[in-house]
Amino acid sequence: MYPYSAPLKEIRFALHEVLHAAHHYAEIGRHDLNVEFIDSVLEGAARFAEEVVAPTNEVGDRVGVRLEAGRVITPPGFKEAYEQFVADGWAALCGPEEFGGQGLPEGFGGPVGEMLVSANQSWKLYSGLTDSAVLCLERHAPEALKRLYLPRLVTGEWTGTMCLTEPQAGTDLGLLRTRAEPDGAGAYRISGEKIFITSGDHDLAENIVHLVLARLPDAPAGSRGISLFLVPKRLPDTSGAPGAANGVRCTRLEEKLGIHGSATCAMTFENSSGWLIGEPNAGLKCMFVMMNHARLWVGLQGLAQAELSRQAALAYARERRQGRSAHGRSAPDKAADLLIEHADVRRMLLTQKALVEPSRVLAYFAGMQMDKAKYHPDPAERERAGELLAVLTPIVKSFVTDMAVEVTSLGIQVHGGYGYIRETGVEQFYRDARIACIYEGTNGVQALDLLGRKVLGSGGQLARLLGGLIGAFCRNHAGYEEMSDFVPRLAGLLKEWSEATEEVARRAARDPDEVSAAAVDYLQFTGYLCMAWCWAKMAAVAIAALGNGAPDAGFYEAKLATARFFFTRLLPRAEAHLDALQAGARSVMALPAEQLG
Repeated sequence: MYPYSAPLKEIRFALHEVLHAAHHYAEIGRHDLNVEFIDSVLEGAARFAEEVVAPTNEVGDRVGVRLEAGRVITPPGFKEAYEQFVADGWAALCGPEEFGGQGLPEGFGGPVGEMLVSANQSWKLYSGLTDSAVLCLERHAPEALKRLYLPRLVTGEWTGTMCLTEPQAGTDLGLLRTRAEPDGAGAYRISGEKIFITSGDHDLAENIVHLVLARLPDAPAGSRGISLFLVPKRLPDTSGAPGAANGVRCTRLEEKLGIHGSATCAMTFENSSGWLIGEPNAGLKCMFVMMNHARLWVGLQGLAQAELSRQAALAYARERRQGRSAHGRSAPDKAADLLIEHADVRRMLLTQKALVEPSRVLAYFAGMQMDKAKYHPDPAERERAGELLAVLTPIVKSFVTDMAVEVTSLGIQVHGGYGYIRETGVEQFYRDARIACIYEGTNGVQALDLLGRKVLGSGGQLARLLGGLIGAFCRNHAGYEEMSDFVPRLAGLLKEWSEATEEVARRAARDPDEVSAAAVDYLQFTGYLCMAWCWAKMAAVAIAALGNGAPDAGFYEAKLATARFFFTRLLPRAEAHLDALQAGARSVMALPAEQLG
């Protein structure tokens, strides 16, 4: 397997030159988070990712997890890496200071998280949902539960899970059957089965805090009758240490396509003690705090695997010799030319680069909106950032993870036959990336959320907010000849997107099938629009840097060349999605179900 090298130069470019991270943090009152501080944290995270976590990736995939005598055993090296993760304070990076965290804004965790996931996605999954659980409990839990559980979750001493899915209730949570009976002493007895629970059991932490959706005895049917409960694996004793077992068991480990080092558990709750989080029958409202955070986190997983694949493909193309390039012998003293000399290999490598880099900018930008929505001193700005985050979340989750599947597949293709066997390790990147399109709400569900709930459900307000942001960029750069390769095309695409949004809204008012038939193509079209916007922003930065005599001219020239590649070779895909979503629902629904096969 190729060694992972944290892309610090690219991360700094996205944060400092494109997104002006220090200014962003100053806006929310964090003047202490200047460029020097940010870079010092990034450098430390890069060392930890490269030296401590990355060496566990290949063995984690090869050995996997196992269930022995009711206990889940993680792969070699996972526990030691996790202990150092906690001891060095990385687990507490963005946790609230009140409960032992370092108090950095949640968006700060994005770049750090990207590096840790690239180093080993399976390993990082054991702590990933803990951060989401902390957000949920901080907002909705009673004070007594906060005081007991948050200090241990924030520091990573304990980990958290999200227990939603049941065998008969996947996307449709209204079908769940797990029961919660009052015990007469202020708590509840939880009984039921949950499946596909990430990190449902493991040996990395001494206690696991499950956030479980269940039904009270008098709950109304459907999703309106779901409540949320905190259910620990072990009940804390009077000192707060893990005490008696709480009837929570992992009954099966799923054998999966990828993320072999991550424990995906079938869980049984047998009369387990649990405590209500939020109001009765309002569990989904509470859980969505956790789920929306997790969806951005899944988008980062896609970015991280794509970056890993891109690095491996580039390294291989620079060392592997095969055939002669079309322009002649670039190395006449060698038996063959390097792969990187061949135009089709260049096409694949540039496609990877042109998809990964704007995805990073978009994911980090979305994380900054999370910060603004929570910390900005102006209530109007908080509301605006929250609305922008709402529309960006399904795009980051869905488009970036779909992008990752394409990029990791190209990574295999660059390697040819060596990519399809386990020797190089690049097939693992594809397998690990594939889950991100499925969990935390499938990408089809994200598309329905974007078009149905966010765009049409807001009467077009959220679409106008995103469009206004892109439109303002186009107006501000319209007069610059240097941007003529980008701004006119971006402005034209924005106009087409706005018109398509209005057209879908009109059709949906007549036929509800129009929304689900158009949703995926609408999200993809929106994703390419956002990628084009991010590339235009990066191009503007590169042009300015070159005009000011930047010492690293090659870096900025590469940005411009890749931006042009994206606009000429990849952005035309958006028009295909536009044609498809404009075709309407008739061709999708015309064939009777019994005639599909």
